[in-house]
Amino acid sequence: MNIAIIIASGVGSRMGQDIPKQFINVNDKPVIIYTLEGFQKHPMIDAIEVVCLEGWIDVLKAYAKQFNITKLKWIVPGGKTAQESIRNGVYNLEGKCDENDTIIVHDGIRPLVDESVLADVIVKCEQYGNGVTSLPYNEQIFVIDDEISTTKYIPRETLRRVSTPQAYKFNKLDWAYHEAYEKEIGIYGSAYTNTMMVELGERLYFASGSDKNIKLTTKDDIALFKALLSTEKGDWLK
Repeated sequence: MNIAIIIASGVGSRMGQDIPKQFINVNDKPVIIYTLEGFQKHPMIDAIEVVCLEGWIDVLKAYAKQFNITKLKWIVPGGKTAQESIRNGVYNLEGKCDENDTIIVHDGIRPLVDESVLADVIVKCEQYGNGVTSLPYNEQIFVIDDEISTTKYIPRETLRRVSTPQAYKFNKLDWAYHEAYEKEIGIYGSAYTNTMMVELGERLYFASGSDKNIKLTTKDDIALFKALLSTEKGDWLK
């Protein structure tokens, strides 16, 4: 099976709203439902688990019923950090899925995951054991010497920017979270599944990405999301 773990456990403080950003309504639909619909409609996804902010689980259940998210099988409470939340989702699947099942980890506040991107991350996982969504880095990166100057840059050809969705085989993913929390490796700060895997000595394999796969962090991101929803690709674009 291909099982998605959707992380919707953040409080969204940088958004500056009264409710968590994953539950903000855009065109009369919560952000989290846009995300879930992308997985609900995808033929390669068999089941969905959501790691949800405590206190909002019943709200999520009601929205899932209203918008017919029938692949949603499990809702588990989130942790204090993103890594704790993902860990909770992984541990909840112990005894519920096979060791060779593909687990797709995705941010609930990335509501525009492309069908082809999701497909490619699953295919790469079947080929190599994991797959992480990635894109080339198109800006120049300089290393600071002090607050006002630099003499060193990093060639952008050597860089990839990685986000979600990410796919891993369940046995490896489950092992990794037990190992990481036992040895306190790759679980602090801005750590995520991909960075944790590298710190545990694993090699990651790149899958396709999309610039539309934006993460909703600030009010400006919501405005961009609305614009992307209302924009249809012109006939002249191939």
